[in-house]
Amino acid sequence: MNKVRSVFALAIAFVLIGSSASATLKPTEIPLVFEKLLNSPTLSNPAMIVIDGSTGETIYEKNINAQRKPASVMKVLTAAMVLQYLDPLKVYTTEVRITPETNTLYIKGSLDPWIGTTHSVARKMNRASLTHMASNATNAVRSYNAGELVDYTVVYSDLFEQDVKNFKKYWADHGFKPIFKAEKADLLFNETAIPVVTETSPPVAKILDWMMLWSDNQLAERLARLSSKAAGEPFGILGVEKIFKKLLADLQIDSSKLVVKDASGLSKSNKVTAKMIGELLYKLRIDPRFAGLYPVLPVSGISGTLNERFIDTAPSAVGLVRAKTGSLNGTATLAGYVESSDREYVFVTLADQIPRGYTSLKKARAAIDKILGRIAAPNIPAEISPLPSGI
Repeated sequence: MNKVRSVFALAIAFVLIGSSASATLKPTEIPLVFEKLLNSPTLSNPAMIVIDGSTGETIYEKNINAQRKPASVMKVLTAAMVLQYLDPLKVYTTEVRITPETNTLYIKGSLDPWIGTTHSVARKMNRASLTHMASNATNAVRSYNAGELVDYTVVYSDLFEQDVKNFKKYWADHGFKPIFKAEKADLLFNETAIPVVTETSPPVAKILDWMMLWSDNQLAERLARLSSKAAGEPFGILGVEKIFKKLLADLQIDSSKLVVKDASGLSKSNKVTAKMIGELLYKLRIDPRFAGLYPVLPVSGISGTLNERFIDTAPSAVGLVRAKTGSLNGTATLAGYVESSDREYVFVTLADQIPRGYTSLKKARAAIDKILGRIAAPNIPAEISPLPSGI
């Protein structure tokens, strides 16, 4: 159904190409028009910046130094952190073994951020299945104990706390309540431990793709912590904050107004400025180290969290915006890139003072879409006819 809708959306966009190209604002026209549009009560005095992607020149600005809630736009920082510190080809493996002589199960993890709790979903996406591992482990226990689930100890390493809780819950629901003991990975297995099952999740690049496309909060938190660890910082939010600020400093971006409470944007205490995120997006776009960001951003009217946006609100912009969405109660944000005829703009809109409730959020999103629709236009290379022979 989404594919049909996407094709239909693209068809609308191409039908409107001629009219949208002629109506597209020129850079010099943007400030006056945007100022009028952004004064709408619907957006309640937002912060916004528009940057020419080819020159880095600021075309339009409003409240760009004000501290605002980023919501899930915070994930742009997380994605940059992942691209900087994690190997995109790295995969995560979790192995289960058993030593029946000592009634011990071993789970040797690798801090896999994408272990699935629903087996059918995990299999569909080639993710590690916690259900499959837990089920195989209980079958192994029964096979060595005449079909009974006797008292056991589970010794584990490198599992996220929530995954440990999920193992406990699964087993408790199936009448198995082992004692859990954390251990260092290099001390986990002994020579007599018998392999039970091994599960592997997709590489980091695929996980990042999903995280950005669908704004997965848990993945954002886990990938940020893995990145912090890879960078040699603490495995927690303090390490994440330190790396966020280091990343901005390395790109010569002022981070003095950055407040980090999480890596996903769920906290209303997170703070950024439109200028900070705009400069970040501009520099990520031109730096080869971060080339993996642009392809994983949702596309207007086509994919991810933007798959239903712009189709009705600004159809001429369908397929021309790549951006990270964000929403909290009272907050609507969008930040990314918009194609505009002969250039690309970087934009950031942080509307975090709108009325609470879904109706206000929907209206704010529509207003943001319509504003971007004023500058979105496809880049269509001019066709040059070949010269007649003999000239």
